[in-house]
Amino acid sequence: MVALNPTGFWFLRHGETDWNAQGLSQGTTDIPLNSVGLLQAERAAKTLLGLGPIATIVSSPLGRARVTAEIAGRALGLPVAIDPDLREVEFGEQEGQPMGDWYDDWIAGTYTPAGAETFAALHDRAVGAINRATARPGPVLVVAHGALMRALRLAFGHEPNVRTPNALPIWCAPPKDGGRVWEVTPAALTPDA
Repeated sequence: MVALNPTGFWFLRHGETDWNAQGLSQGTTDIPLNSVGLLQAERAAKTLLGLGPIATIVSSPLGRARVTAEIAGRALGLPVAIDPDLREVEFGEQEGQPMGDWYDDWIAGTYTPAGAETFAALHDRAVGAINRATARPGPVLVVAHGALMRALRLAFGHEPNVRTPNALPIWCAPPKDGGRVWEVTPAALTPDA
């Protein structure tokens, strides 16, 4: 199993899409942000301004993440680099379908939908992408997806099957004092103006 560089970074899941609101599996289907998602991205950008310096932004190429990253980049005065390996998992026949009981089995490695990427493959791809991102000048902001964060949660030593809220900056810090579990700390969102 690929290991993470011991370097802290910010993680931001993209803003809401219509499929998020409907509880549908998106995967690599490129669903755009909806009006709520655009507002969430703006709020996250304001929050990021108050969190201290961010030196680099790296994003998934999928529109919902890329647009969220571009909104943050405008607020922070930073360009957005794209890493194709930050894209969401390919869910195969489950894309566009309601999230269901199969998800637990997919994470456990006992079931993979037809045409989908395994959770183990997603894990290794996600860790590799984070390692490339954190090799850049930091602190780094990574803008990506929910299933990708589930894979990272496993790499952090946490329960993986936990939903990551849309557009909430999360500080991911390596273990202290030789521990094995990363700190995963959501930021307090800036109140709406």
